[in-house]
Order: sequence, then structure tokens, then C-alpha cells
Amino acid sequence: MEYRLLGRTGVRVSPLCMGTMTFGDSADEAESARIFNRCREVGINFFDCANGYAGGRSEEILGRLIADSRDDLVITSKFGFPQGSDVNAQGASRRHIQIQIERSLKRLNTDRLDIYFVHRFDPDTPIEDTIRALDDLVHQGKILYPALSNWA
Repeated sequence: MEYRLLGRTGVRVSPLCMGTMTFGDSADEAESARIFNRCREVGINFFDCANGYAGGRSEEILGRLIADSRDDLVITSKFGFPQGSDVNAQGASRRHIQIQIERSLKRLNTDRLDIYFVHRFDPDTPIEDTIRALDDLVHQGKILYPALSNWA
């Protein structure tokens, strides 16, 4: 497979990124494993997830699947959509970001995410606060690159 640079990061990724939204939902664990293994067979090294996919089960399944090859893969996840009934369990506040990164890392059974996306715009949190919180995660080694999703 011919790999491509991910922006100006120096990181090389497969031209296809496998989204795992169906893992733990319409694809049970066995089907998810078949999909993942086929992706790896053809050279895909780039996998996308989110804390809200299948109520977190997508991250749990992906975490088990990447256990033997984590350092060979580029793993992303996202946060921002509501995660329960608590009024603060959503958005892009520092509080929510800190809680969600810890939960995602635990479910994915990893010490870091390669890319961590803000899944949607949060009109209630100043963007500067979100950026500072993400920068703190970079400095803590919990994420390598912050990113935005669904902001257009």
C-alpha cells in the first residue's frame, strides 16, 4: 500500500481510514474483528472512533483489536456529543474534555490517541478554552494532535 503524509505531521497513513462507528452496533465483536483484520491485511493503518459510537462499545472493541499492534497504528477518537443526562456531559469545556479523554483511553486500552477530534462546535465554550485544554493534553502526552470534525 502507498501511504500518505497526514498533513505536515510527518506521520504516514493509509489513504483510507477505517471508521468504526458500526463496531458494537450493527457489527458485533466477531464481525468487527473480521473487518479490522481484513483492513490490516490490505495495509490500512488508520482507524477512527468516537466516545459516543455504540455507547462507547466501539472504542472498547477497537481497544481489544489493536492491543497487539498499537504502535503500528494511527488511532483517532472524538468527543463532544452528549454522554449521559448530566448537563455537563457534553460539549468542549475543559471539564468535559478531561473526563472524556480518560474514559476513551481506558476503553481503547492505550496511553495516547494519535488524533483527538472535537466532534462538533460548542457555542457555549470559548474556542480559546477548548484549544488550551487540548494543548494541555498534548503536553501531558495523552494526545499527539488535536483536530476538528463537523465544523463546516
